[in-house]
Amino acid sequence: MRDNMAPFSTPHRHESIRLRCPHKSGYQRTQDDGRSGFGGCRTRAALDDLFSTEQTDDQNKVLFSLSVTKRWLEQATLGLTMIAHASMRGVVEFMRDVLGVSISLGTVHNIHQRAAQRAVVINDSVDLSAIRVGLHDELFQGSQPVLAGIDAASTYCYLLAAEDHRDGDTWAVHLLDLQARGLNPDYTIADAGTGLRAGQKLAWPGIPCHGDVFHIHQQFETLVNIWARIASGVRSLREALEARLANPRRRCQDHLLVAELVALRQLEARSSQRADDLRTLAQWLERDILSLAGPERAARQELFDFIVDELHQREPEDPSRIGTMRVALQNQRDVLLAFARVLDDKLAAIARAAAVPDFLVRATCLLHRKPDTSGTFWQGWNRLHAAMGRKFYGVWSAVSQAMQSTPRSSSLVENLNSRLRNCLTLRRHLNGSRAWLGLQQFFFNHRRFMRSRCSERIGKSPREAMTGEEHPHWLTLLGLGPLQPRQS
Repeated sequence: MRDNMAPFSTPHRHESIRLRCPHKSGYQRTQDDGRSGFGGCRTRAALDDLFSTEQTDDQNKVLFSLSVTKRWLEQATLGLTMIAHASMRGVVEFMRDVLGVSISLGTVHNIHQRAAQRAVVINDSVDLSAIRVGLHDELFQGSQPVLAGIDAASTYCYLLAAEDHRDGDTWAVHLLDLQARGLNPDYTIADAGTGLRAGQKLAWPGIPCHGDVFHIHQQFETLVNIWARIASGVRSLREALEARLANPRRRCQDHLLVAELVALRQLEARSSQRADDLRTLAQWLERDILSLAGPERAARQELFDFIVDELHQREPEDPSRIGTMRVALQNQRDVLLAFARVLDDKLAAIARAAAVPDFLVRATCLLHRKPDTSGTFWQGWNRLHAAMGRKFYGVWSAVSQAMQSTPRSSSLVENLNSRLRNCLTLRRHLNGSRAWLGLQQFFFNHRRFMRSRCSERIGKSPREAMTGEEHPHWLTLLGLGPLQPRQS
């Protein structure tokens, strides 16, 4: 007897089906088993087999077997919480309903506590001397700040600590501890946080801290959107007043409405012009000044000062917002353009090594702004190739590598925040625990990438990408390995 409530009900396998073949307009064929036929008939039969609710021998066939031991259950418990982001109560329910195993919430907690203690020990034993660029930021889980630090090249998280304060002394203590473990980067990248920068200046006085272009772009974009909404609101008022004047049944004096309409049109013109000006300035800042493919640092500074001056001229119209943006740019000019000095030094070294003029190397850098699907890109490619000959391919590869190895923002820390928030939301009672954050940090650093935009990271963990040395599976490192091979 078939289940009449099945979501995809199909005829019985032995019933006779009359189907009209779409390729033969007048052709009808009777199928006895749903497997023969032409064109769409085969498709229909395949769909019937796919969505059939009947139990077949293939569905009941044992594919492989696992030896369910206590260690395997502990592996499954950690895998559910760390990989699948399940809650601890969700693990208890899964064990009960799917595996038929009774496990208490306390047992699940103890498994994670033992793993976290081992993870903290492993985290503290890793040598950090290979890190050349560090990314620092302050994350917030609720009201509690979490201090975070990530290697820009490998995404290895070397700092993840919940603290009551985020002042300079707190940052300095953690940075000194990291320095004792070998961390000595060429420079770091961070936003304009005063505590963060004060702590690095106190702990690492000789290491510069570059500015983060992501936050300044976001702040400028917010200002542009505010003025765009202001202009849109004035436009809506003007259109409503014009519709009111066009209504033949209005009962008021026309000269009052006309005067109000004139004022609205003037306000709309000013607000629209201001929104367009701010959008243009934001685009110049993003595409011409703070982009990797750009002019030398001196030219960027002149363009940067031009943006600040244009904002200063428009500041009287909106001191609270435009003035705040102008001050932020003016105070951060040198740190925001610090990456340009690093890139200039790399391009100059490429020019010396390849024995080509500096302006040709700079032109190669600027060519990266064009998409390789445009005719302009290939015209520039041909000109540079004709000017440098066979050296061009080596210069192009070296310039591309130099640009990829010159980070400008701490966005990887923001990415960590998005991943960390999902994990800690399910276990808020453990958010302030050093051991629990240590377990999360260990998992991020030892879980291998299944996919990545950087091909050199695929199949490697952040720790393997940083050190260049392989390590066992993260469950094995926690004392819960080796992983059990399936038995066919």
